[in-house]
Amino acid sequence: MWLIQYAIFGLVAGAIARLLHPGRDPMNWIWTMLLGIAGAEAGGLIGQAIGIDVSQGLRRWIGAIGGALLLLILYHLATARRAAVSGPASNQEYKRAVFDDLSRGPER
Repeated sequence: MWLIQYAIFGLVAGAIARLLHPGRDPMNWIWTMLLGIAGAEAGGLIGQAIGIDVSQGLRRWIGAIGGALLLLILYHLATARRAAVSGPASNQEYKRAVFDDLSRGPER
């Protein structure tokens, strides 16, 4: 039963982190769940390192969401190859990218 609870916790924490992170994060619900689980582990390790107990209550959620946000930021920094050359996307480019994602359908 703990595994199902941890998976649901990871899914919710990953979804909140994706909502708080600006920009596009094209991932399905399984990757969102894995992001939340990895964020919970990263947040727990960081909390332990600085001497904060993040094993209970609201601190657990803050640690998981903060860890997932950190992982998203690191991922975007590692994969931002085009943004350094051409600058941020314009409004039209963003709309075109979102429309392309939606037109492909859910089989991604």
